[in-house]
Amino acid sequence: MSDGSVQQQQSQPAVPLLEEQRVGEILAAVPERGQWRYRPRRVGMVWRSRTFRIAAVFTVLALCGLVILALVRAETGTEGFLVGLGLAVLPVPLLMAAFRWLDRVEPWPWRNLLFSFGWGACAAALVAIIANSFATHWIATATADPASADTLGATVIAPVVEESAKAAAVLLIFLFRRRDFSGVVDGVVIAGFTATGFAFTENILYLGNAFGEDQQIGSGFASVTAATFFVRGVMTPFAHPLFTVLTGLGFGFAAMAARRRRLRRILLPLLGLFLAMGMHALWNGSAVFGPYGFYVVYGVFMVPVFGLVTWLVIWSRQRELRTLETELPAYAAAGWLTPAEPLALSSIRARGMARDVARRQQAHGYGSPYAAPYATSYTGPGYGYPAPGYAAPGYAAPGYAAVGYAAPGYAAAGHPQPHLPAYGSNRVAAQVRSHAKAQAKARGKAAARAVAEYESFATSLAFLRRRARRGAADPDFAARELELLHHLWQRRNVAGPALAYAAQASGRLRPRYMPPGPVPGPAPHQQYGGYGPSPYLPPHTRPPYGSRPPGRSW
Repeated sequence: MSDGSVQQQQSQPAVPLLEEQRVGEILAAVPERGQWRYRPRRVGMVWRSRTFRIAAVFTVLALCGLVILALVRAETGTEGFLVGLGLAVLPVPLLMAAFRWLDRVEPWPWRNLLFSFGWGACAAALVAIIANSFATHWIATATADPASADTLGATVIAPVVEESAKAAAVLLIFLFRRRDFSGVVDGVVIAGFTATGFAFTENILYLGNAFGEDQQIGSGFASVTAATFFVRGVMTPFAHPLFTVLTGLGFGFAAMAARRRRLRRILLPLLGLFLAMGMHALWNGSAVFGPYGFYVVYGVFMVPVFGLVTWLVIWSRQRELRTLETELPAYAAAGWLTPAEPLALSSIRARGMARDVARRQQAHGYGSPYAAPYATSYTGPGYGYPAPGYAAPGYAAPGYAAVGYAAPGYAAAGHPQPHLPAYGSNRVAAQVRSHAKAQAKARGKAAARAVAEYESFATSLAFLRRRARRGAADPDFAARELELLHHLWQRRNVAGPALAYAAQASGRLRPRYMPPGPVPGPAPHQQYGGYGPSPYLPPHTRPPYGSRPPGRSW
């Protein structure tokens, strides 16, 4: 038995052992990747594709939207649906603009905001209509009292179902966009967009039904449609956003909690959701308090809570700006930022001014003394100065004629060449001027975009440092910090002078506090050995503060 097994093992072919030199020869003979005959199977790669996930999410939302619109149209009729749609869309831009204004410090990408709005308008509304109808019908069948079933459904079932459906969007953003979810304002904005979408769909249903009642009774000016629009679109357009904002506040406070506070990170969102349900139930049940119950709840409860939440959100936004002023000086002391930048970045007015200054100075051209700080070559994509084959105002590029200068084979404006007729020279000069103007406008947009990106990265850096100081940072804190510093350094030649000018022009920094030369600081991270301490730009590259370029007003 044992001898046979030994002989069987010895008869098997031995595994060839390749020498290191032989391995190198085999690897050198491997064909190019495009000529591979045997390719690895892409198991699960479709599900991991970011494009596939985005397309799948928006496809599901679109299907939910088609179903909900079909249900609303079936209940209100075609005319009622169109009237309700036209009236329901009126408060939407105002609410979206208000929440977007709150989100100016570290704005969410529009794809996340559109997802939140679509979830509220399509998915949450569909779940609410189906669940509320089923629950109300079941209660009416069980109790044989349709009137009490409608009241119970509006005051108990609807708040629980609707707020849970809307809170699902905030939860998804909180889980899958955790890095961007940094505080109270983020939770409020996501919740506000979700509730705005939900209220939009619900208003179509209510206004469409009101229009159908007007057609049945033939009412005149004092119609049910006008009264419904006044209540839902003028008096209480903030009702649903206010309810869901309480859930967003819970998620926002949970995002600010330390990672070791697991119980707090779970209970705070639940507390916000319960408060939203309770407030929604009180609002829907206001009719129980008599004919004036609606006005009592509106004046005594809704308006004060709305004012309190508004104050809290604005205070949170100001606190975010103070975070920039508190956290960024550490990077200025280390040499990554100039001392004026934290002051400018902590002011919304100075931020906008910096973008405008960068855009105007780049569009003004390199001939202006104000353009000197921005003429430095920028290595980011789309920021080459000057672009090959194009002429900046006052300079000639090969193959083109600049304004006031002659290029080979072309005539400059006002100086026609002998071999070209006057008409041709004027036409070429007009084309050159138009081309130079378009290039200057493109440079201005590129500079403004660079400053906006710089402001966004600096804000993320400050929030990242604040979370680390509170013990809520992710394990990859160091890698993310280095990545943000790298992005800042790429754009500093464009954004630094603009922010320094905005800090002084907005009153955040007085000229006498401007350091005259390089600011010494500790050496930066070793991986950025080529990046020295953040020196202030030399005096000859700074714009002349306190003055303005010829023909320009700031």
